[in-house]
Amino acid sequence: MPADADDSRPELLNELMSTALEEAAAAIDHGDVPVGAVVARLTSGEILARRHNEREITGDPTAHAEVLALRDAAQAIGSWRLDGCILVVTLEPCPMCAGAALNARLPEIAFGAADPKAGALGSLYPLGVDPRLNHNIDVHPGVRAAECALLLSTFFAARRA
Repeated sequence: MPADADDSRPELLNELMSTALEEAAAAIDHGDVPVGAVVARLTSGEILARRHNEREITGDPTAHAEVLALRDAAQAIGSWRLDGCILVVTLEPCPMCAGAALNARLPEIAFGAADPKAGALGSLYPLGVDPRLNHNIDVHPGVRAAECALLLSTFFAARRA
């Protein structure tokens, strides 16, 4: 995002997280963990892709919301390099998803709920800022974290009931 647009960043992240939360809720309809992801252009906020987890419905262990959104965004712009984009996701990405974001050269990721069991952007692993890697990601944790965490905890409580 351009430096003169810094004042609009919280508003943009809030709007993008609203879309990610909508996607996350859609995952519940087919029994998937409610995680939603959005890829948008940093300069305009234009949404290039929006997806939710589809592991259960597809039987694909890689069908995490982030990976699906990154694939769709790359297709939308015609390049695997998403260096002008941001990924906004309801749950801190796992190592696979953080690795995909690094490989896509995303400059920024915002997430809602932290994931102490599998989070790879600070909670368990610091992949986004590992100095041994050739690329780093600016990470914005805790965007609407309470809402994101509530969606997940409600889903798992219902499954255990």
